Amino acid sequence: MVRVGRAQGGAVEIEFTAEDMARTRFAVSPLWEVVASVRVLMETDDQGMHRQWCEQVRPLLAAAKLDLTPLARLITTPVESIPSFLVPPPTTPQPSLEVELATLRATPPELLRTSCPGAQEYAAELRSDPVRELGRLTELIAAYWEIAIAPYWPRMLALFEGDILHRAIHFAEGGARRLFDDFGPQLRWDSGTLQRVRRASRATQRLGGRGLLLVPSAFAWPQIFSNLGREDWQPTLRYPPRGIGALWKLSPQPCSDALAGVLGRTRARLLAELTAPASTTDLARRISLSAGGVSQHLTALRAAGLVSAHRTGRVVLYARTSVGEALVR
Repeated sequence: MVRVGRAQGGAVEIEFTAEDMARTRFAVSPLWEVVASVRVLMETDDQGMHRQWCEQVRPLLAAAKLDLTPLARLITTPVESIPSFLVPPPTTPQPSLEVELATLRATPPELLRTSCPGAQEYAAELRSDPVRELGRLTELIAAYWEIAIAPYWPRMLALFEGDILHRAIHFAEGGARRLFDDFGPQLRWDSGTLQRVRRASRATQRLGGRGLLLVPSAFAWPQIFSNLGREDWQPTLRYPPRGIGALWKLSPQPCSDALAGVLGRTRARLLAELTAPASTTDLARRISLSAGGVSQHLTALRAAGLVSAHRTGRVVLYARTSVGEALVR
């Protein structure tokens, strides 16, 4: 199971050998973000970290009539754990969703289990016909991704990459202690062990030379999720990245004169306006241009790899690609 770390009570001491430090790495996981974001939609976001995203996505999911029941049945509320087979650790630094879904579809039937009482019945259904049921589940995840995550992925990925770079520099400057010193109160480094503070009593976890996989996650906030027990997987911690509070802030971006000189002012304005995914009609209203004119400019920007298009029901949402994000910054 992928479990939630809590900042009370005892601690799990994760022991590192020299080989473990050599194998410690970072990665991102599109599949994890899907599952964790469904968790956010199911729960009440009391502190409002993801409120803007929820308010944008919920009506789109409703319009697409996407039934999230199969995913929801695997996630208990309030969430204490997520079935580990649903979120295998990524094997490369930046796997595509398609690669991770292929791994999920290939899950052996004997691993389709969960200790969550509410999810055991559905896990049994998955085991009864894994090819069919896992196929349906991955199709649902792919459809949900296109609506709820893909338009925001370049922005999320930029946040993750910035966090990984920041921590890599810390590691180069001061080793493991420097790497882990700003993960927050749930993690602390002490004398060759990483201590994960939680409610449970004190315990020791040895990595066994596999190292530790660190995965920044937008939708993990404010918790740290761990999967340390499976011997056939690399031990994994999923944590909120630095700057998560600014992820969904949609403050208008200025239209750079330099960028306008290259793209033309209208296209530069459109790119600047895409702080969040938007439709042609919405963009036309914002910049006082006809929908047809906006469509022509978006087609050019898309051909240049600066924006991407994502259909949700009858509406097509446009979003900046990672290249577009970099140009605006």
